[in-house]
Amino acid sequence: MSRPERAARPRRLLMCPPTYFSVDYAINPWMVPGRPVDRSLAVRQWEHLVDVYRSLGHRVEFAAPVPGLPDMVFSANAATVVDGRVLVARFRHPERAPEALAFWRWFTGRPFTEVGMAAHVNEGQGDILAAGRTLLAGTGFRTEPAAHDEVRRRLGRPVVTLRLADPHFYHLDTALCVLSDTEAAYYPGAFDRAGLARLEALFPDALLATREEAARFELNAFSDGRHVVLPNTADRLADRLSERGFEPVGVDVSEFRKAGGGAKCCTLELDSAPSDWSRPEAPGADARPADIHAADAHAVDAQHLGASRTRAARPDAA
Repeated sequence: MSRPERAARPRRLLMCPPTYFSVDYAINPWMVPGRPVDRSLAVRQWEHLVDVYRSLGHRVEFAAPVPGLPDMVFSANAATVVDGRVLVARFRHPERAPEALAFWRWFTGRPFTEVGMAAHVNEGQGDILAAGRTLLAGTGFRTEPAAHDEVRRRLGRPVVTLRLADPHFYHLDTALCVLSDTEAAYYPGAFDRAGLARLEALFPDALLATREEAARFELNAFSDGRHVVLPNTADRLADRLSERGFEPVGVDVSEFRKAGGGAKCCTLELDSAPSDWSRPEAPGADARPADIHAADAHAVDAQHLGASRTRAARPDAA
């Protein structure tokens, strides 16, 4: 049986250094406050992930980390980006809520068509994943069902709701990886019956993972249509991907599992990279630490969080 030819599509990616990464609170079953975190190891693992993306032809941009926000490294949760329009997250837990303004400021400092703040709890690409023109939308533990209608209305894409049923897989990207516009890998036990039926209809030839594989965050992976960047523990899953013509690229993201995250959690997809983009000079060169302050994030009021803004506007403006 011949393997299909795969073509990689260059992407622009947003990442945030794990400068302040730690496990200080518990907002998912994987987090144990006080559990030792080797931050220097986390930094090395994150830097290697950046190097892997660049070696595969992707452009990586950087948001500045903020003291007191240890989960900012999980930039996938920051927003949903479609056709140059950005819907910045509204986080469910107060521990992460201040991240929204920090990421909003990053987006409004760049030439996106429109940048708005979500009116409903919506944890970005943690729960909203693009499969071709369709947006797969998770709910059950973080993102509210009402957010799916908001995403459909504001981003102009069809949305398929998928309800998660196991709290260990609290975000959609912990239980499902979009491999191409028409292909996916997922763990069936993470979904309720209705969600599973929708997945079976959308992806009749899906690659199905075991609970053990999902629990090692092997589905928390990034695919450019050819290369699949996933944990280096994923031997069986990597073999099955290879059989389908994908090229698995293993990375060590073990330190981030302590907070319930993996490679995709650290990666926000902005769009397909244009052919004429220039490589940033050095990691972190695109970050602007002086522009972001945790105290400002706490000061955002509800009316601004619910309002849409163009990139020229400020959420704390009068």
